[in-house]
Amino acid sequence: MSELVFRDARIEDVPAVLALSDAGLAPGLERAAEAPNAADPRYTAAFAAIDADPSHRLIVAESGGEVVGTFQVSIIPGLPNFGMIRGQLENVHVRADQRGKGVGSAMMRWAIDHCRERGCGLVQLTSNKARSDAHRFYEALGFTRSHEGFKLKL
Repeated sequence: MSELVFRDARIEDVPAVLALSDAGLAPGLERAAEAPNAADPRYTAAFAAIDADPSHRLIVAESGGEVVGTFQVSIIPGLPNFGMIRGQLENVHVRADQRGKGVGSAMMRWAIDHCRERGCGLVQLTSNKARSDAHRFYEALGFTRSHEGFKLKL
């Protein structure tokens, strides 16, 4: 594996991020009727919103000049636990041919360090129940299953 470089995503990275997100769906989960089109103005608007807010960062991991992983980290203030700040990780994906090579572990170390630097007392994430390999990965990094997640599609 070439050296990993972590950086904020740029608009031209959106196709790679979308491809990683789509490829990372757990087996059996319903994919969109059509492949994500990075030129869709909804993606451009979403990227612009993330990019403009210092509490959110869309990160890509590069190896040999290619995007091999991605995640979003959000810093969330809160009142519980004496105003503890939380780091929320979303859309964590490693390109299939790079799994098992340390990319995911390096991404999580970077994310945890970033959260620590921002004053977070906790890093949290959710993972689809069908992604048992991902669950083993997160547990090996020290994450614990502590809550049951719920979603309501609108």
